[in-house]
Amino acid sequence: MTLTVDEAGRALADPKSYADERRLHEALALLRREAPVHRVEAPDYNPFWAVTRHADVLEVEREHGVFLSAPRPILSTAEMDEMNRQRQEQGIALRTIVHMDDPDHRVVRAIGADWFRPRAMRDLEPRVKELARRYVDRMVELGGECDFARQVAVHFPLYVVLSLLGLPESDFDRMLKLTQELFGGDDDDYRRGATKEDKLEVLMDFFAYFQRLTEARRRTPTDDLASAIANARIDGEPLNDFDTASYYVIIATAGHDTTSATIAGGLHALIEHPGQLDRLRAKPELMPLAVDEMIRWVTPVKEFMRTAARDYDLRGVTIREGESVLLSYPSANRDEDVFDDPYRFDVGRDPNKHLAFGFGVHYCLGAALARIEVRAFFEELLPRLGSIELSGVPESTATTFVGGLKRLPIRYSVA
Repeated sequence: MTLTVDEAGRALADPKSYADERRLHEALALLRREAPVHRVEAPDYNPFWAVTRHADVLEVEREHGVFLSAPRPILSTAEMDEMNRQRQEQGIALRTIVHMDDPDHRVVRAIGADWFRPRAMRDLEPRVKELARRYVDRMVELGGECDFARQVAVHFPLYVVLSLLGLPESDFDRMLKLTQELFGGDDDDYRRGATKEDKLEVLMDFFAYFQRLTEARRRTPTDDLASAIANARIDGEPLNDFDTASYYVIIATAGHDTTSATIAGGLHALIEHPGQLDRLRAKPELMPLAVDEMIRWVTPVKEFMRTAARDYDLRGVTIREGESVLLSYPSANRDEDVFDDPYRFDVGRDPNKHLAFGFGVHYCLGAALARIEVRAFFEELLPRLGSIELSGVPESTATTFVGGLKRLPIRYSVA
């Protein structure tokens, strides 16, 4: 059945759309073609403008003084929007760098920036390679058949980023469960419950854990990112408890869930395109390009929201002060005006101007680390890989924010 433009717009507010790639990209292609700046009115959501063209997403990102992250940084139901507004007023809400605008954003982002600069990444790379080898070895131990998404891909980046934070391995499984509950609040397999109270409880569990961590690092500073966050000062004062916990949350969650989605989705793409797998194995020097193509192909972050601080004309449409726009990254990354044959998975794609990491002042803090992790894993796997095929039906997470494959059953031989 052919979608109408209004139906295509409402698909962006339906978590199940992101678990059905064909349906999602049909909707996005229609919006790019017929209504690239389209007003969406979906049940249970406050209205928003869907921005689906690469050039327009870039324009909004560049105009960060006009299009603000606050008060609606991600797409939530109207009920959650109101709850978040109330909690912000009370000073007890999640407030990560994703939620902030300048000048707060610039100052708070700088606290962790040094830990993701090139020198720090070079220092971390041996640990990343060691963990990549551990998880390819794990594939061998699993005996030639596994659910790659659940048994391998989700754990490797988790260990990397939580090692960077300095958390004990005994807490890693707990962090994984909390992350899946946070980002999978619309998915039956992951969510703790269906109510806003259930979602709030997940956040409170995060805050309680990280409040204890902050107290420990302030008593006894250590050489890790958690200590840098706990002991940071802005105008001579430490971050308050909620801003400190929020910083941990964004590093501990976005820092691994997005990368695990890319690794699982990247492997799936190679299985589905065996010619590209053979090409990459024959020319391993293509790996940096292949990594970016995997990131474009998967686009783990589905959207961010911005709210107009004043009236603004975008592609002939006037967005009024106070109205919100949804930046659709999967759509921008399939834009026919920018990508040659955008539905072709091409490990040698060059140039590759994908927007999976965002753009401008909100460009992903951990982009370099994500690239290192994906590259390290596939550089370890591919030389050891004999055969590989699907052994069941892959499944994706129902979400409107961050997600990818939650199941990838495979059969393989790895030396």
